[in-house]
Amino acid sequence: MPHPVIDQQAIENLRELGGGDEFLHEILGIYLQDTPQRLAELRLHHANGDQAGFVRAAHTIKGSSSNVGAEEVRALAEILEHDAKQTAPGPAAAAQVAELEAAFARAKAELDKLMG
Repeated sequence: MPHPVIDQQAIENLRELGGGDEFLHEILGIYLQDTPQRLAELRLHHANGDQAGFVRAAHTIKGSSSNVGAEEVRALAEILEHDAKQTAPGPAAAAQVAELEAAFARAKAELDKLMG
């Protein structure tokens, strides 16, 4: 079963945690600003053959995506992280990174709607 782009329950949890939309908007803003930098790191580590850096970047994306309910991004980052722990990311990882970037674009579009 495919993962939803955004887990609405995670969004509601953030709303409740922060007592409204201000906290939610702050967290989403940080995620939307930070994730493109992490994706760039992922591409760079892949290009440089830096397995440890690649794993770290995938792990960071997985965690932050989980926090904001970006389920599709989280799931793809988890696969990249798991695979890269087993063996250095090869040519197939480039396609997986591109898939992750496309998933982030879909998540960003949905989160931008929440940001108003």
